[in-house]
Amino acid sequence: MKWNKLYEYPKSIRSLVKDERHYEIGSSKLPSVTTILSATASDEKQASLAKWKAKVGEVEAERVKNTAATRGTIMHSHLEYHLNGQGLLDLSDEGGVAKNMADKIIKEGLKDLHEIWGNEVVLHYPDLYAGQTDLVGIYQGRDSIVDFKQSNKPKQDSWIEDYYLQGAAYATAHDCIYGTNIEQTVILICTPDLFFQRFIINGDRFRHYKSEWLKRVDKYYNLKNKILSPDAPV
Repeated sequence: MKWNKLYEYPKSIRSLVKDERHYEIGSSKLPSVTTILSATASDEKQASLAKWKAKVGEVEAERVKNTAATRGTIMHSHLEYHLNGQGLLDLSDEGGVAKNMADKIIKEGLKDLHEIWGNEVVLHYPDLYAGQTDLVGIYQGRDSIVDFKQSNKPKQDSWIEDYYLQGAAYATAHDCIYGTNIEQTVILICTPDLFFQRFIINGDRFRHYKSEWLKRVDKYYNLKNKILSPDAPV
């Protein structure tokens, strides 16, 4: 793989607006992709999460969430350093697990990465949303959005719709700002026991998720407008 810095990606500051993550792009504060996905989650998904929390208890649910978040952050840092030609030393127990997961993704997932345009890339769609994707470049010969994910257990395709919507959001923003034609989303996943998975969507399915993402953006702003003006039609 090689670096090819075709585009100048903006710097951004993350901030909270009414407990929702936003990105400061220029003079704008835009809701993050994950904020929009969370706010517009289906009743079924919210009920499933609530059921799991009730089953394991609030304390255990918080522990599992925090452990996964810490592990995922360290894994992403190892991958970022690797892509930048650097190394990262983390001697904690969680750091050792995360490094092994990153190494697995490097070995199994990055062998088909041909070109890197940027990593930890902040992207935005003017006046609507912003977010940060792990990598933009050419994967298996296609212009791609690539995201790295940690998971406590193997995933099924039907479980990761939000990952596909994230990729669609980043691709739509990249195409808007840079005039590109991103062709696919690549999701590279590893579990703590080093089970690696790769999910790729392109073609009609990729276009479907781009359309579904824009519907979620509309839903988000309709909900926000309803909160601000309860009597206004939605």
